[in-house]
Amino acid sequence: MRRSQRILPVYTGDVSGACSALFELGGMVVIHDPSGCNSTYNTHDETRWYDHDSLIFISGLVERDAILGNDEKFLDDVVDAARELHPRFVALCNSPIPFITGTDFRALCKLVERRTGIPCFYVSTNGMHDYTVGAGGAFAAIAERFVQEGRRRKGTLNILGATPLDFSERDAPVALRAFAEDAGFSVTSCWAMGSTLEELTRASEAAVNLVVSSVGIPAAQVLRKRFGTPYVVGRPCGAFSAALADELHAAAIADACAWPCRDLRAPVASDARYVVGEPVDAGSFAVACELAGEPSVRVVCATESAYDLLAPQDVHADGEEDVEVALADAKVAYADALYAPVLPAGARLIARPHLAFSGRMAQAAV
Repeated sequence: MRRSQRILPVYTGDVSGACSALFELGGMVVIHDPSGCNSTYNTHDETRWYDHDSLIFISGLVERDAILGNDEKFLDDVVDAARELHPRFVALCNSPIPFITGTDFRALCKLVERRTGIPCFYVSTNGMHDYTVGAGGAFAAIAERFVQEGRRRKGTLNILGATPLDFSERDAPVALRAFAEDAGFSVTSCWAMGSTLEELTRASEAAVNLVVSSVGIPAAQVLRKRFGTPYVVGRPCGAFSAALADELHAAAIADACAWPCRDLRAPVASDARYVVGEPVDAGSFAVACELAGEPSVRVVCATESAYDLLAPQDVHADGEEDVEVALADAKVAYADALYAPVLPAGARLIARPHLAFSGRMAQAAV
């Protein structure tokens, strides 16, 4: 059966991606789903619970309500919680059951906002996509709804696409800001680790946006459309960091977007060396290898949102079977350790833990 997983785990789901994107912004996220399902997000996909809480709830959908369509109970519970807790916004997330039954979340958002006076928006999830879809949609909603018109300031940037699902190291926000400052930029906002919603509302003031993972691209596109802000796609990584800094300055001056994690790579022959994972991270790693004089590496993008991030020699693997085919001649693979069972005999795996793939096991390996 196509796209079934018999060996590999699936990547974190879209609902968890949306929750991760909005975790630090002072809003209230409500997942419309049966009781107990929230534990998947809490225990596997979010490392920040150890430090502080966030207003993330589950509706406790029961079979009777799912069959008969008792939306009023869901609406009343959301409104009561919002009135009691006074969040900065309310975000509603879908899950497979209400998706199948056709719950009108956009109408529910309008009713919640009308009754509470609190901004409410829907993040289009359904539990059938990976985290890049949910987190990307959540960031796009923030960019559409909350970012205000401002005067662009020279030498400033936003960091877009930072969540623990791709940046699980505890010092990742500090490291990203340090890279920007070393490159000569001050950080207006970091979407969304270490920044408040107020900082994100000033994102239009930045001269350029640095997109550090594919989940930041939808917001970058919205900010480009609304305010004309150029964006550069790449993650600071080894020898690639200096080139990425140069690309940021060039983009700010030329008011043009750039994809150095894709475009700075030379076409490569089949050398049986691969890096597997999220495309911005994998592409940046591949560029860093080339700039450091190491053998070229092909990218196998295993997440859903590849956009235009892949070079001609790369592969977008849509499920476990595609991954196995892509790696059939691999001699070296840079990937999460849980990819080991699908590598050919004799292939060497160099572990690059990815929280969105192996969850708490990735954390244990770091």
